[in-house]
Amino acid sequence: MESFKLFLKSIVPLSDQEFEKYSQYFKTRTLARNSYFAEIGKTSHEAAFIKKGLLRTYYINEKSEEVTSCFCAENNLTASYKSFISQQHSELSIQAVEDTELITISYNDLQNLYQKSPLWQNIGRTIAERQYMVMEQYASVLCNETAKEKYMRMLKEQPAVVNKASVNDIASYLGITRRTLSRIRKEISL
Repeated sequence: MESFKLFLKSIVPLSDQEFEKYSQYFKTRTLARNSYFAEIGKTSHEAAFIKKGLLRTYYINEKSEEVTSCFCAENNLTASYKSFISQQHSELSIQAVEDTELITISYNDLQNLYQKSPLWQNIGRTIAERQYMVMEQYASVLCNETAKEKYMRMLKEQPAVVNKASVNDIASYLGITRRTLSRIRKEISL
């Protein structure tokens, strides 16, 4: 739980005593490679901090193809947020790219934390704001950068993803074809 506590402390001032007081709301969970944290058509009842590992978020497009919309690595949060917040069926799946260790909280436990503590309300608000900024940044990158620029950004900002995810998933995330990604990789290696 130490990495999770440090993550929270990076958001708001949080004493060890405050963390310990509410730590019973959080559970550890392990996902084997290719298993799911959230699935399309099922309600997501948990949000998670990724202690170790890598997850891929994807949806199914109108051509029935998987489209990767996010890679979530260690020391980050993940959830099918729309499903988690609304407690309705998910339109996304979140799958482990490798064996992954999570620290999870259920929807009901999170609501209890919000009711009991203004500190946790502040943590929740700040996390929501950060997640929105990440989402907006991703949308901007997709619209405004060339395929090569997108891949170079990924190499710089998410090197673990490049080493662990499949070429198909990386190409899908960048909004390019596998062939274009192969060409870019070849250009960079020259």
